[in-house]
Amino acid sequence: MTGRDLILDRLRAALGEPRTAPAAAPRDYRPAGTVAADLDLLVDRLTDYRATVHRCADADVARTVDEVLGGRQIVVPPGLPRHWLPASVTAVPDDNLTAARIAALDGVVTAAAVAVAETGTILLDGAPDQGRRIITLLPDVHVCVVRTEQVVATVPDALARVDPHRPLTWISGPSATSDIELNRVEGVHGPRNLHVIVTT
Repeated sequence: MTGRDLILDRLRAALGEPRTAPAAAPRDYRPAGTVAADLDLLVDRLTDYRATVHRCADADVARTVDEVLGGRQIVVPPGLPRHWLPASVTAVPDDNLTAARIAALDGVVTAAAVAVAETGTILLDGAPDQGRRIITLLPDVHVCVVRTEQVVATVPDALARVDPHRPLTWISGPSATSDIELNRVEGVHGPRNLHVIVTT
């Protein structure tokens, strides 16, 4: 018997009987595609999270952006549809703007990758119409346009639509946290104001 065998025998004796393998974890999750998307539920969840929801036709997005950000300077991702921007805003394209420059702007307008009705969550994946994550975190106001066909029922449905290798940002309402006394504080980790435009 080698010294190694002796040490391993002593360890086995100290540990006692071999442990049984853990029970298999259940994998019977609700699969994607089993529930229809409910647009009203998405609006309800977003409102509950203190987001402001606007419903309009795609042709009226610019009017809604004007109501929220008119007269201000905003950052926009490079692939944002230009017909969503009213003449009343000064749009600054994000061509690798510095963090200080982005933080000095009043707001941001982006599209979305997908929205989950059940949880009221919007996913951004860094596509050209959504841009870099930083532009959605530093300005005080984020206006996010969600097309009706992008709304899905559940998280599994959303995951089936996105590429897990892309930089995913999950948004459920404006940025909020609580201090030690459980007082809600908004705007610590992102925009204090989230406006979601749902196009119909």
